[in-house]
Amino acid sequence: MFNKNKQLWLITAVGLGVLLNPLNTSMISVAFSRLQAEFHVTYSAISWLIATYYVASAIAQPIMGKISDIFGRKRIFLFGLGLVTVSSLLAPLAPSIGWLIGFRVIQAIGTSSLYPAGMGIIRSSITDNQARALSVMSIFSSTSAALGPSIGGFLIQYGDWPAIFVVNFPVILIAFLLSIKILPKDGPRKLLAKGGLDLWGIAFFAALIISWLFFFLFFEKGVNFWFLLTSIVLSYLFYKFELKRTQPFIDVIFLKKNLNVCLVYIQFICVNIVFYSIMFSIPSYLQQVRQFDAQQVGMMMLALSGLGIFTTPLVGRWIDNSGSKTPLITGSLIVIAGSLLILLIHEHSASLAIFAVLSVFGLSSGFQNLGLQTALYSYVSAAETGIASGLFMTSRFMGTILSSSLLGAIFSHEITTQRLHGMAIVCAVISLATLILSILMPSNSIRTKAVQGR
Repeated sequence: MFNKNKQLWLITAVGLGVLLNPLNTSMISVAFSRLQAEFHVTYSAISWLIATYYVASAIAQPIMGKISDIFGRKRIFLFGLGLVTVSSLLAPLAPSIGWLIGFRVIQAIGTSSLYPAGMGIIRSSITDNQARALSVMSIFSSTSAALGPSIGGFLIQYGDWPAIFVVNFPVILIAFLLSIKILPKDGPRKLLAKGGLDLWGIAFFAALIISWLFFFLFFEKGVNFWFLLTSIVLSYLFYKFELKRTQPFIDVIFLKKNLNVCLVYIQFICVNIVFYSIMFSIPSYLQQVRQFDAQQVGMMMLALSGLGIFTTPLVGRWIDNSGSKTPLITGSLIVIAGSLLILLIHEHSASLAIFAVLSVFGLSSGFQNLGLQTALYSYVSAAETGIASGLFMTSRFMGTILSSSLLGAIFSHEITTQRLHGMAIVCAVISLATLILSILMPSNSIRTKAVQGR
């Protein structure tokens, strides 16, 4: 058992590793124009830097979570830091956009090892006031994504695009040193003797995730019925395959019997559709319609992260005392309000007014991200944390890709205030769905005490 001082260092070590994925997901969003000029490619080619990172992360998160449950969470955490180091070192030296995409995929796999392994360590090491610990992790894992455009804007302004990879090194170094000293040693690999790693299940899962993600990626161009049919067939075959496994990669029987876990994942997909639609559309709107430069956009986007950093620990205390349901309902109401407030933004709206609207979304991030995270862990045992956390992050990337499809469909020809308002209405409808799902959640089971008792 860890004392409070060691708990703080443990959370810091894991948190620094965990923030690398969301930070590198969003930090590159303000570098597109520079990368186009550097490699002499179209916007379509540059967009694959985002798409491939999403696909690799969506697949790798649950896989690395399962592997960490079997081989040891500290080992996989350190392995992930090593991959991020290599990719961040090589990316600035990339001779072409193809090489840069490849290095980004390696980076995605490395950062995807850190969240599920880190959450497994947190849950097994910290049992008292767990929601407060998870609230800090939520800042690192979700709220930090909103900091990406702000940090990226400053780095590109003063250090050009390679700086968004070099900035990883101080974080990696501190996380590595703390991990070596603080993270608990891994126990014996008992699960291997019972059936080992379901490699065929992993390959099957990767194939169906790729199929679904590419269906969503091309959704803006219309429904691709071949991708849709392939995805449905692969999903059914994967379900039947995993039913027969003694040690399945995904325990489909558990998911079938625990509908609440599936509903948590669905809600998290919806939450991230809205969050990333706002995070990726607003910078483009400010640059193309309002003619803001990268540094000004970075300052404006601080609104998405600022309030979330302060409110998330308070939400953690609230969840510790009353459970996740009420905070989730509150968060959904705040996002609906924020989406409707976007309808008030026009070409001549004051910068302060836009900042205030974005702050409303920043306020909601702690409620929804932490609330759903805590709800999930009330339904799964500590031994299943790795795979459950991995699927949780896969849900996030499914939502991110759906947001890309949504933005592609709405802003396919040009970015205008009217189209921005159309996106806001869609976000409000999606948030209404998350509100309904939050209301339908059982109250008694979504409590931190349920997590602690496992």
